[in-house]
Amino acid sequence: MRVMIIGSGGREHAIAWKIAQSPRVDKLFCVPGNGGMHEIAECVNLSVEDIDGCVAFAKEKNIDLVVVGPEVPLVLGMADAMQAEGIRVFGPNKKCAQFEGSKAFTKDFLYRHNIPTAGYKEYTSYEDLVADVGIFGYPMVIKADGLAAGKGVVIPETEEDAKAAMAEMMLDRKFGDAGNKVVIEEFLTGVEASILCFVDGNTIRPMESARDYKRAFDGDQGTNTGGMGNYSPNDLFADEMLNQRIEDTILKPIIEGFKADGMDFVGVLFIGLMIKDGEPKVLEFNVRFGDPEAQVVLPRMESDLVDIMEACIDGQLAEMPIEWKDEAAVTVVLASGGYPDSYTKGYPISGIDDVKNCVVFHAGTTLKDGELVTSGGRVLAVTALGETKDAARQIVYGEIDKIKFKDSFYRKDIASGK
Repeated sequence: MRVMIIGSGGREHAIAWKIAQSPRVDKLFCVPGNGGMHEIAECVNLSVEDIDGCVAFAKEKNIDLVVVGPEVPLVLGMADAMQAEGIRVFGPNKKCAQFEGSKAFTKDFLYRHNIPTAGYKEYTSYEDLVADVGIFGYPMVIKADGLAAGKGVVIPETEEDAKAAMAEMMLDRKFGDAGNKVVIEEFLTGVEASILCFVDGNTIRPMESARDYKRAFDGDQGTNTGGMGNYSPNDLFADEMLNQRIEDTILKPIIEGFKADGMDFVGVLFIGLMIKDGEPKVLEFNVRFGDPEAQVVLPRMESDLVDIMEACIDGQLAEMPIEWKDEAAVTVVLASGGYPDSYTKGYPISGIDDVKNCVVFHAGTTLKDGELVTSGGRVLAVTALGETKDAARQIVYGEIDKIKFKDSFYRKDIASGK
């Protein structure tokens, strides 16, 4: 098989790393790839948003399977364009990608299908929005409806801050067209968790669980990030009553809702949850693997990822056995100083080859004149497997300091239980 992966982040490196292990795969292409993916794949200098270019390349190289990693090309219709040319693709079509492309679309779906979620209201007028300031009390959740690179959610705690956030979104257009529509939600409290699921339109199958750490610094201090590390399995899901509650009130209604609405969803559904007193509510949907969830979950997968993806495409997910390793996994992200705000790119990276008993997934790296340098905020994700969470944690933290680049930092409390 010839497989083509769309994307350049840590998530895509983890997907490529897992797919490269399949005995069915003869050739792997990554578009555009990064500084680490070239070791297992041929990297192709195309933009993930260049749908016509990606389709033409897939046809030229007789690609058997296209895997779309990031949300932007999915929302733009990458899967539809591939399918129109008879190319098999793992990733939801444009209609289904609205679950990430529009927060209002998702909230409407959840409400119509009686899936527990926070109260909400949507707005296309700034005047109407400001008139409802504090409608659900404070803190107040204000979301730009469209894609905003993970930054379109603001949680002000006062009326003054809420009005300022509203003005930034709708008048100053801080998030561009993503702020043409704004959603206000009730603020939920509890324990945040997420589930990654394979979906084939008729069946939804949760993967092994993970617990993510969003804040930049130890003790959950600092700004929210895309994720500074995680561990798998998540201790929270040892509760069988909770798992059954999620199955009954969320997963089953989601797949029934897809069928009722004619949503032929094929790919990965990421479900963000808030859990309080054993009752889960949906915070959000994403329509692809999480990052860095992919980096901690995929190393625990025993099964062939290509087989699972093809089963999803063929509507045979229900019959596909998916096996997981008993070992736990811990991932720690090595980031650029200043992330998630301003940071400098282009610093040389050394020491990766000295790391033992870990997989180092590249995210924000590139090759410049043959030298590996930083090119993003989250630069690398270091993952270890161990008999227990603590054993995996010791391996990661015993190795990560071998990797050097200027102003690097990482959280030291991932999987510590703190």
